[in-house]
Amino acid sequence: MAKIKVDHTKCTGCRSCELICSLHHIDNTFNPKRARIKVYIDGEHHYPVIAGPYTDAECTAKNTVIIAGHEYDECELCRASCPAKPVFKEPGEEIPLKCDFCGDPPDPQCIKVCVTEALTLIEDTEDKEDKEDKEDKEDKEG
Repeated sequence: MAKIKVDHTKCTGCRSCELICSLHHIDNTFNPKRARIKVYIDGEHHYPVIAGPYTDAECTAKNTVIIAGHEYDECELCRASCPAKPVFKEPGEEIPLKCDFCGDPPDPQCIKVCVTEALTLIEDTEDKEDKEDKEDKEDKEG
């Protein structure tokens, strides 16, 4: 299974990924509020976060995350679209947005415009190994 790998140390904060995402999903519209990716910028630190699944419950674990000596509210870096989070929702309609890898087969537009390779498409071998292990276990039990 493919997934998008984020390397925040390579992100320059140009936000081209937000722009191309919104343009790809809404014809002729550059609107980062409609993107399925959000780049959080804190001084010299940039953190791309890709929209994940919707949840109708607000998270109860309010933790602080420390990255490169800076403290962040875990909610900011969370991928979920939830009632407490103002991003990853269609503006004016509040419809949750989720990354669709720009179709099937995966062809994420954000990766194409990321010249620093902060975003890359990789094969999730961990999922594949877990599935193979489960199948082997079922074969032995069956």
